Amino acid sequence: MAGRIFVAIDTPDLARALAIGQKLRGHAGGLKLGLEFFCANGAVGVREMAGLGLPIFLDLKLHDIPNTVASAVQALHGIEPAVLTVHAAGGRAMMEDAKAAASPGTKVVAVTVLTSLDGDDLDSIGVAADPHEQVARLTGLAREAGLDGVVCSGFEVAAARKLWKDGFFVVPGVRPAGGAIGDQKRVMTPRAALDAGASILVIGRPITKAEDPDAALRAIAATL
Repeated sequence: MAGRIFVAIDTPDLARALAIGQKLRGHAGGLKLGLEFFCANGAVGVREMAGLGLPIFLDLKLHDIPNTVASAVQALHGIEPAVLTVHAAGGRAMMEDAKAAASPGTKVVAVTVLTSLDGDDLDSIGVAADPHEQVARLTGLAREAGLDGVVCSGFEVAAARKLWKDGFFVVPGVRPAGGAIGDQKRVMTPRAALDAGASILVIGRPITKAEDPDAALRAIAATL
């Protein structure tokens, strides 16, 4: 079950990222690299991390006009990540172009509602729907656009899977029972997220901040 866990390596320090990845390479399903890492190390850094032999989830959350996003996705062909994120809020045309521009081996998934946002946050930016309704709406749009799946919290993944039975569902904001939630607002335990329909789980600080990251990963995997 550890293979269902992608570990978020949220650091700009390439040496630290490589050290953590080296410790996890025997049990993790893959490594998630986000904006913090990419802005500091670019494609060269991603290739070095890929050299560890684990699938790379490149979490760039691309969101711009369709042509710009398509060009950005094409620029990533030399990396060919296993998973790449775009924002569903960019619209159907943007998502269609992103998928068309991606390498055949890359799953393109759409971020629906960030796990750091709740209903009040959505209201503050003019989105009348609650998180559940918004995730459902954007999941349908991503499916229509031909993407591979979506990113959503564990609280919405069951409803999203009902709308898209063969979709690929990435669930971040996952925390072990009793773990600190940090800046997340809609969190769920790993076991509950898998039971709800997650395809893969993204877990960061509970593993990477642990004294022994591999032991922390294996302990979480044991609960699955």
